[in-house]
Amino acid sequence: MIIETGNLEFSLKTQNPFVATMYHVDNYPAGDGNAKPTMKKDYNQDGDFDMNADWRMYFGKEVPGFPAHPHRGFETVTVVLQGTVDHTDGLGAMGRYSHGDVQWMTAGKGLQHCEMFPLLMTDKDNKLELFQIWLSLDAKHRMVNPAYKMLWREDIPVVTIADHSGLKAKIIVIAGGVRGKVAPEPTENSWAKDKKHHLSIQFIELDPGASYTIPAAYSTMNRSVYFYSGETLLVEDRLFSNVCYAFVTADNGTFLRNEGSTAAKVLLLESEPIPEPIIAEGPFVMTTSEEIKQAYKDFNEMRFGGWPFSTSEMYHDAKQERFARHADGTIEYPNRSDTINRC
Repeated sequence: MIIETGNLEFSLKTQNPFVATMYHVDNYPAGDGNAKPTMKKDYNQDGDFDMNADWRMYFGKEVPGFPAHPHRGFETVTVVLQGTVDHTDGLGAMGRYSHGDVQWMTAGKGLQHCEMFPLLMTDKDNKLELFQIWLSLDAKHRMVNPAYKMLWREDIPVVTIADHSGLKAKIIVIAGGVRGKVAPEPTENSWAKDKKHHLSIQFIELDPGASYTIPAAYSTMNRSVYFYSGETLLVEDRLFSNVCYAFVTADNGTFLRNEGSTAAKVLLLESEPIPEPIIAEGPFVMTTSEEIKQAYKDFNEMRFGGWPFSTSEMYHDAKQERFARHADGTIEYPNRSDTINRC
C-alpha cells in the first residue's frame, strides 16, 4: 500500500534510519589531463549549486566536488553509477572509486573528509551519476571510531529475474540480499550490520514492459521507492512519471511495472527504524539537540583531529587506478585478495 508520494529533488525525502539521500547528475566536459574541466566557471564561495545548469563545481575551485568538511554520528554510503570519486580524510585514508563501486564510511565520533570528482577522460565528456545515502547510527554507536570500507563493483551481487513474459529486472544488491545473493558486509558498527534490522539498499532496473514485485517483509519496516530514471512506472495501482518517490508498506509485496519504452530505474531503501530520536543539523546527526551543539563545539575547538594536508581540495593523479588506502597504511585494489602494508 502506498503511504506517501512526491517528486524527486537533489536531496531526496527519506525515512528512518535514512537521514538524507543526495542524487547527483552532472554532464561534465572533457578533462584537461590534470582532472580539471576544460570549461571554466567563476568560483563562488557559496558554492555552485545551480540545478538548472548542466554541471556544477559544488564547492570545488579547481576540480568539482566537496573539499574537506566534517561529519559526526552517521554513515555515508556513496554509490557511483557513472564517473569517478577521489576520497581523502583527516585520518590519512584515501582512495579512488568509480563506475559501480560503493564507499561505506562510518563517521562515528567525527572526522573531516573530502570528496572530489576528477575528470579523467580528455577525449569525451565525463558524466557523473551518484547517490550519497546518509544512514544514521544508533545512540550506542554514534561515537565509535571512524572507519570506511570499499564495496568494489566486482564484489557486488547482480541478480536478474524474468517475469512471466520473459522480460527482465536487474537488481544490484548494495545491502541486504535478493534470492540468496547477499551484499558485501558493511562497516562493523553500522545499523545495517545486524541482520535483524533487515536493512536493504537495491538498485532495480526494469526492461520496457517488465514487472517485478519487491517481496513482502515486515510491517515494522520503512520502505521507500525512488523512481529516478525512465518514462513511466506503475507502483502498485498508481502510475508515476519520472521522477517520483513513494513510501509504501513493507508487509505486502510492492508491485512494479515499467510502462515506458526505455529502462526504468528504481532505488529501494528499506529497514527497521532506529527506535530513538534522530536529529540532523548541517553535517552532524545525533540523538539530542545538546549533542548537536557539542558536535559544533568539538569541531570548532579540535577540528576532529585536524587536516594534515596543505589543501582542502585533495584529488589524485589522473593516471591513478582504483584503490583504497586505509588509516593503518594498508592499500587494497579491486580484483586482488591481498593488501599491501605501507605502515
